[in-house]
Amino acid sequence: MMKLKHLVMAAAVATLAIGLAACGKNTKNGSGQAKVGILQLIDQSALDAARKGFEQELSKEGYKTGKNLTINYVNAQGDQSNLSTMSQRLAGQGNDVNLAIATPAAQALQKADPKTPLLFTAITDPKSAGLVNNLNQPDKGATGVTDMVDVNGQLKLLQQLFPKAKRIGLVFNAAEPNSVFQIKLARKYLKAHNLTAVEKTVATTNDVQQVMTSMKGKVDAIYMPADNVLTAAMATVGKVSEQIKVPVIPATGPMVQLGGVATNGIDYKDLGVQTAKMAVKILKGKKVNEMAVEKPAKTKIIVNDKLAKVFNVDVKAAVK
Repeated sequence: MMKLKHLVMAAAVATLAIGLAACGKNTKNGSGQAKVGILQLIDQSALDAARKGFEQELSKEGYKTGKNLTINYVNAQGDQSNLSTMSQRLAGQGNDVNLAIATPAAQALQKADPKTPLLFTAITDPKSAGLVNNLNQPDKGATGVTDMVDVNGQLKLLQQLFPKAKRIGLVFNAAEPNSVFQIKLARKYLKAHNLTAVEKTVATTNDVQQVMTSMKGKVDAIYMPADNVLTAAMATVGKVSEQIKVPVIPATGPMVQLGGVATNGIDYKDLGVQTAKMAVKILKGKKVNEMAVEKPAKTKIIVNDKLAKVFNVDVKAAVK
């Protein structure tokens, strides 16, 4: 009888051990504890929102910091040398998955840590950035969610709101791949619709006020792509836009809220949520090359009511 009891107890212990081992397989380190590295390019409203959405969705999915999740977060503050140093630091932490927020962060992290599965978000064109060769079957250890929205649709919205606008300002940072890609699309649209493009570039937030002011009397409206420099300076953009009486249609929701009239764009917090759902799949064992790069799951018309009133436009009426 005693021998039978010992056998039963041994079987129970073995079953429990197998169960715990199976749980541990959810993560690369096998401990049942998930480790996620995050490299963010810079403090900026859209990028901050993406990270917040990512972390909140992980928690919603059962990955709680301090319990079964460790997040190793670093922010390069826009400095290229920081990107390199911080990427190396994350590479040595044994993370189950890394998240890069913005193109330069993803490029640096992919170079420093090609072995750890890499997710990216807030990136417009991952293929031209060298992060993937094939969007449907990622082949370089990285996948994620782009912030690419329909540039043509946004310029169509500009025409709907301001039908008399013929000279369209294109303001962007020529050193930012995301911006250059979107501007190429904008040029094609404007040319096809017999509209004149007036281009101005900015290198830092300090350039924005002067560039905006210089466009007074030269353009009827301005289009701005999803651009980290411009996003950081959108409060200035909004003030100057009102002063020179030239409306701005930017590419993203956060840009609208800070200084644009309206856009057909995305919520970057939603983008972070979408990326976190991919992270959960990786933590549960799915391979990066099995996960196609995703586009934003939803877009919506976003309006700055104050500036819409300043420029006397009824967005809802215009887009019917």
